[in-house]
Amino acid sequence: MRLGINLGYWGAGMDSDNLAVAQEADRLGCSVCWAAEAYGSDAATVLSWVAAQTERIDIGSAIFQIPARAPAMTAMTAATLDSLSGGRFRLGLGVSGPQVSEGWYGVKFDKPLARTREYVDIVRKAMTRERLSYEGEHWTLPLPGGPGKPLKLTVHPQREHIPLYIAAIGPKNLEQTGEIADGALLIFPAVEHLEETALSHLRAGREKAGKTLDGFDICPTLPLAVGADKDVSALADIFRPYTALYVGGMGSPKQNFYNQLARRMGYEKEAAEIQDRYLSGDKEGSAAAIPERLIDQTTLLGSVERIAERMQAYAAAGVTTLSLAPAGFALEDRLASLRAGVEALERAGLA
Repeated sequence: MRLGINLGYWGAGMDSDNLAVAQEADRLGCSVCWAAEAYGSDAATVLSWVAAQTERIDIGSAIFQIPARAPAMTAMTAATLDSLSGGRFRLGLGVSGPQVSEGWYGVKFDKPLARTREYVDIVRKAMTRERLSYEGEHWTLPLPGGPGKPLKLTVHPQREHIPLYIAAIGPKNLEQTGEIADGALLIFPAVEHLEETALSHLRAGREKAGKTLDGFDICPTLPLAVGADKDVSALADIFRPYTALYVGGMGSPKQNFYNQLARRMGYEKEAAEIQDRYLSGDKEGSAAAIPERLIDQTTLLGSVERIAERMQAYAAAGVTTLSLAPAGFALEDRLASLRAGVEALERAGLA
């Protein structure tokens, strides 16, 4: 099992620290550095900045939002980043959610599975450098009856095939991801529930494509906080606001994919309370309502030895790249957590 690092969103006042974390991950031999975007910093600019100041680590978008870019533009960006980084780019895509898609980009959040499938088709076709024409429900290229003509990408990516990942949570999205992508980006991945909440659906999609999970990159992100095992409860508290934001406040009341995932993990009653409190404006109450076990199951907490045991469980379940999000407001704390994560991987016998 390989290790990655997830920098999350840029522009929160820790930009130079994020670069230092990426550089340390590069020095330690981590395989990939992911950057995210929502409605602040864009991921492409961040990844070019990181790529220019690292040497070996891959850079990955986790994610480029599908409603933010025409698919041909994403193909251009992917080809450019792969070329500039010397073949180190991984393309992660996702549909975002209804609030961002419709509120920020003005793109209707409908038929997300069909939209994702067409988008992936166009991106991949464009990156082959054949002349681009496409007829689908959501995109038609060139537009009919006008001056447009089929064009082809004028730059060469460093590699013939750039790995393509999809951020997926729901069963149908996971199944389609297994069918059409090279990897899956997972969030809130409890190893105890990984088979029924993710792997079985990914496997079904691979079987549709006549493939197995061999060679398919299963890549969850796990927040990481290192400390004494007796302090696990206090470490879990660090991630209460983070968990409340996603389980309680992401998406809309009827379309919060993270809340639905918590329910599928057995937290039906708790997920409803977390969401009700968050959406009513009681963010502290929402965070307090999160069961400690839910946080412990979806993060890496405690001593290096405890984290190593959890890593062994994830590897045994089928995870191939485990991306860490080290906690800490001070740079040295984040770097120390990252180093402890690498040490845990070695102790687990997985390096």
